[in-house]
Amino acid sequence: MAIVTGSSSGIGRAVAAELLARGARVAVTSRSLQRARAAAAELGEGAVGFASELTEPDAPAALVDAVLAELGRLDVLVNNAGAGQVADSETLEPAEWQRIIDLDLTVPFRCAQAAARPMLAAGRGVIVNVSSLTGHIGLARRAAYTAAKHGLEGLTKVLGVEWAARGVRVVSVSPAYVATELLEGTSRAGGFTLDDVAGRTPMRRLAAPEEVARAVAFLASDEASFVTGSSLLVDGGWLADGGWEHGAR
Repeated sequence: MAIVTGSSSGIGRAVAAELLARGARVAVTSRSLQRARAAAAELGEGAVGFASELTEPDAPAALVDAVLAELGRLDVLVNNAGAGQVADSETLEPAEWQRIIDLDLTVPFRCAQAAARPMLAAGRGVIVNVSSLTGHIGLARRAAYTAAKHGLEGLTKVLGVEWAARGVRVVSVSPAYVATELLEGTSRAGGFTLDDVAGRTPMRRLAAPEEVARAVAFLASDEASFVTGSSLLVDGGWLADGGWEHGAR
């Protein structure tokens, strides 16, 4: 049984579909119950929709309680819900900084805390944090987002080692740019094109959501049973590329 936060669209939906294909039951979540239930219906048997506004302090625990009450157990949490941000650092508003830190760092921590309680009691479980390339490097005009994702990578390490001996693994997946509706909005705000991104990527294309989903599913499976506290890059070679001129080959 898996919870995938923010799974009515994009990467989260692809993760939910991949886990379902591998035989898991999946709690599909969204702020909107209508969207969550519609996505679950489209995903098919084994998917159940839940609504949660995860930035509310008690919401992560309430979500876990609701899933346990309806589905009986919790084996996997995928912390996917979050938001992007592009803004000049010198004019970044405090409220916008806090919004991104809350969504991309505090929410995953609270969800991990809530999920860990039944997992630690059972002596088993996996938490997969969907991080980002920017958890490993810095990108201009993304101060809050990069800070949050660096924090998420640190959180993955701490929880991974803290809970390892108690049967709960904590890992992260760090994609580069993924072909989603969210990226289209980010590209407009950031003044770059998808062709720009593909040109900077050694594999010369964006990732598909399904490619990220397969990485998540692998880490959540017993095939990764000795992997914890670490991050899997799904970046088409971006981080490995130390060329002087990005995109010039």
